Amino acid sequence: MGLRRTGEFRQDAVRIALTRGLTRKQVADDLGVGMSTLNKWITAHRDTDVVSNEDLGLAQENDRLRRENRILKEEREILKKATVR
Repeated sequence: MGLRRTGEFRQDAVRIALTRGLTRKQVADDLGVGMSTLNKWITAHRDTDVVSNEDLGLAQENDRLRRENRILKEEREILKKATVR
């Protein structure tokens, strides 16, 4: 029989998955749980106060900034290659 996870563990897993900017796969692997299990926990806790609106807003802003940063780095690399010629 598998290891039973406490409610607190599940809530922490959901908080990490929704706020840390990691993929769900990374979180599941780091915590030693399956993807389907993590997704089930997220669905179950999505409408609870396990993650405050402020934390969720900050996480969404971090995601947006990470995407923007990645795009800017890619553009910089393209410009570097263009100026080398």
